[in-house]
Amino acid sequence: MNVAMPAVLRILLIVVAVILVALVAGYVALLRADIPYAKLEAKYANGASRFMNMPGGLRVHYRDQGNPTGPAVVMVHGFSASLQAWEPWVAILGKDYRIVTLDLPGHGLTRAPADYRPTIDGYADLVDQLAHRLNLGSYVVVGNSMGGAVAWDDALRHEQDVRGLVLVDAAGWPREQPQGDGPLIFRILRSPIGQRLIRNIDVRSLAASGLRSAYLNRALVTPALVDRYVELSRAPGHRRILLAIGSGRPTGITAETFRRLRVPTLVMHGMQDELIPYADGQAFAATIPEARLVSYPGVGHVPMEQIPERSAVDLKAFLDGLGAPPARAP
Repeated sequence: MNVAMPAVLRILLIVVAVILVALVAGYVALLRADIPYAKLEAKYANGASRFMNMPGGLRVHYRDQGNPTGPAVVMVHGFSASLQAWEPWVAILGKDYRIVTLDLPGHGLTRAPADYRPTIDGYADLVDQLAHRLNLGSYVVVGNSMGGAVAWDDALRHEQDVRGLVLVDAAGWPREQPQGDGPLIFRILRSPIGQRLIRNIDVRSLAASGLRSAYLNRALVTPALVDRYVELSRAPGHRRILLAIGSGRPTGITAETFRRLRVPTLVMHGMQDELIPYADGQAFAATIPEARLVSYPGVGHVPMEQIPERSAVDLKAFLDGLGAPPARAP
């Protein structure tokens, strides 16, 4: 028995070594380098794309589209998305409204310095700074998902500039405990070990799974859509910022926070949202003074992309109801 043990141990050690080599080889095979901005801009910028140097070393990609003399609307995308999420609404509403969309730092084609630290407050300030640079005057801010948190934060921090607020499946409603379910990629992002494992690897399959949960309609999750999400996440510095956002939770936010909002508010929420529950939309609408809730049965996290025509009708009704904004300063 004792004579046989060394042989058994040797076999076990060989098996363990083979498994470790296979795991390391598999991990190395999944490693993906950054994609240069020039290559990404060649593919994802278009004739409406503009770039503006902003404080803190940011180079912000934005589009200023629609009716240049119409009331101004600024649209803010969600986590890991880009300004392209708003293109369906831009096409429908651009006849009547001036629509500004932007890529937040760590997203799309916006460049950030190596030491950039993302926060919702910082994003909200950036939105307002861009609005001032473009001389939008009083504007309506629209936000989806994480961009919804940026939008309501902007309305709280820059009340003098924001004349209307639209929350589209918005993030930020306070919970006593963090949400424990949802797509696998978000559960991984909540884990420090998971973050270290996926930081530099190919996340295409995880991204595709998360997008299917967001869009519900699998026909909308095309290879081109998955390519866009995955490739833009590989812009230099983006993965670091995305992981920093994904691991954090807003602090100090309570229901009382939203009772302080004093701008007309429209809450739009898909009733089958698998990322941010419909109950959050109901809570926003019940708490924000005089907010209106529009619910979408059978719709997920991104109604502006899943049902653009139908949701644009509701948004236009809200925008038209606000009337004309104050005249912009020359």
